[in-house]
Amino acid sequence: MEGIIIQNISNQYKVVNEKDEIKICTARGKFKKDEITPVVGDKVEIENDVILRILDRKNYVKRPRIANIDQIVFVVSMKEPKPDILLLDKQLAFAENLGVKSIIAFNKCDLENADELAKLYSNVGYKTIQMQAKNRIGMDKLKECLKNNVTVFSGNSGVGKSTIINGLFNDNITEEGLISEKNKRGKNTTTAVTLYELEENTFIADTPGFSTFDITEIEYTNLDKEFIEFVPYISDCKYVGCSHIYEDVRECGVKIALDEEKISKSRYENYKKIYEELKEKFKRRYN
Repeated sequence: MEGIIIQNISNQYKVVNEKDEIKICTARGKFKKDEITPVVGDKVEIENDVILRILDRKNYVKRPRIANIDQIVFVVSMKEPKPDILLLDKQLAFAENLGVKSIIAFNKCDLENADELAKLYSNVGYKTIQMQAKNRIGMDKLKECLKNNVTVFSGNSGVGKSTIINGLFNDNITEEGLISEKNKRGKNTTTAVTLYELEENTFIADTPGFSTFDITEIEYTNLDKEFIEFVPYISDCKYVGCSHIYEDVRECGVKIALDEEKISKSRYENYKKIYEELKEKFKRRYN
């Protein structure tokens, strides 16, 4: 019988099978020998509460560990904690590299700059939703985007991921994060990746909160291709392998597009920061 792993704690795996039954399974020893470990999101073959085989994955995320996702909802707080747009641009680049769809949920939206950010990222080509999760504003719009997908929720602790997930289910299924009064940064409350079935063929994941995002798997020389608004202009660059940073503006299609305001300055500035960060990590790796 086949099923999907919805939670993994220690060496036990909670699996929903084809009959919509939840089974607590263990993994056969062969997986350790083959140096592969079942993770949340894996479609598996089970027999007698033992995972016999992991079916082919369409994608795999190392941190947090999850497989076979269709899209990522990046939750950005417009209040406390303050929006971290550099982190958002790293996350979006990661999703592009992984080949999954991105949705940006701007939560706690009663500030004017929410409109500006939503417009900026909508113009880039991303689906954006303005929300007040506590008041259920934007919840129906988000729920419609989740149908027939496996969706991961990501973002800094305290931005409202758990509030949104609880609102989608009309239930307190995850512990809501509390904002530290001392430093106004989110306290991490989620401790394990968990996949919840919202409705048939629709799963959403709550993942451990984190304040940094590891995108080192992206080669710095390929970062431009993960900024989707850059792509139409890369072919206009005079030299192959153009960094879009050091070259003369007359020789760089991306810089020309920037000057013509076809690319936002804030996204370009974040591209430069991420490029230099990846380049430095690449140098340390091989020196």
